[in-house]
Amino acid sequence: MTNGRTLVERAIALTPLVRNHADQAEADRHLDETVAVALAEAGLHRLGAPPSYAGADASPRHQLEAIEAITYADGATGWNLMIGVENLALMALQWRHGAELLSDPLTIVCGSTAAVCRADAVKGGWQITGRWPWASGCHNAHWFGGQVLAFSGDEQVSPRPVYAFARRGEFEILDTWHTSGMRGSGSHDVLIDGLVVPDEQIAFYDKAWVARQRAESVLARIPLGVRLAHNKTAVALGIARAAVDVFIELAAHKTPAFGSVSLAERPFAQQALARAESRLRAGRAWVLDECDHAWERASRHEPFTDKQKAVFLMACADTTAGCVEAVESVVEAAGTTANMAGHPLDRLRRNATVVRSHVTVAPHLRDEAAARLLGITTPSFLFDLP
Repeated sequence: MTNGRTLVERAIALTPLVRNHADQAEADRHLDETVAVALAEAGLHRLGAPPSYAGADASPRHQLEAIEAITYADGATGWNLMIGVENLALMALQWRHGAELLSDPLTIVCGSTAAVCRADAVKGGWQITGRWPWASGCHNAHWFGGQVLAFSGDEQVSPRPVYAFARRGEFEILDTWHTSGMRGSGSHDVLIDGLVVPDEQIAFYDKAWVARQRAESVLARIPLGVRLAHNKTAVALGIARAAVDVFIELAAHKTPAFGSVSLAERPFAQQALARAESRLRAGRAWVLDECDHAWERASRHEPFTDKQKAVFLMACADTTAGCVEAVESVVEAAGTTANMAGHPLDRLRRNATVVRSHVTVAPHLRDEAAARLLGITTPSFLFDLP
């Protein structure tokens, strides 16, 4: 098993390659195959996978730092990596046969939980039909996993949604990802029309397999809602750090129109940088602190209380919002430069807003977390995940 710190160092070493291909990914609206393969060869897609999948079972801190490093070079690539890490880690908890079918360490998996479609029992296995949106990284994936409800005739045989898996060439990519932010993530729709797959490609709930994963994997003991949040925040942190650093470089060399002093000498720019740095650094420290606490609790096989989950999710949502605020602060201070197509601040601003809109780190989660801290337990998507 590769050490988590080693994987962080590999991620940092890949940043020049990622940066060199970022413009092409933006133009193509999906990640370049060279970059996708390099990430897989470095073992980064298996950061969060359990030992049964030849994964690193890396701590939340190490996952965050690796994804943050790649995102610092390019936001869309960081988003692709984050989704790949999460897909493999979360599918592994449910999919016993995946340990064998995905044994090649270069295998890349994409997936979608944004729709629940259908699998029908037929001779030879299960017939899958459906369309799933937001399948980030689908152009580079060897496997796609989409959530389905399984039926035998009119009878539903899976009490909960399960993953159904299809190989590359068995699913169709629909050209739907026309966005301003995260253009290079390739988050297109995936279509499967009547594909028949064997039992091994449906991840029916297996109590014994889940128990084995939670016994062997520290990460598998961390609540699912928590695991879905911290790596989204990692993307926000990488984008915000890049924006602040771009601004510092810009401010040292730009003299605004109709002015006589550099941007760096202007009090407004100094105040903007102070706000951005303070919000970014404070949020990062808070999330990393919560990551470490979560890892320690899981290592000791301790259950997570509602309060502990609430504080963790509040940290992720607030830090993500703070990262966007940091980006907006330096973009405002940069003036018209940030509006120019092709300038780094333009893309960083567009990418940052996409992260903030994701359901696992959206600003409203701060309110839901506060309600939990006050003892109010109204239904909430992330809090109610096991």
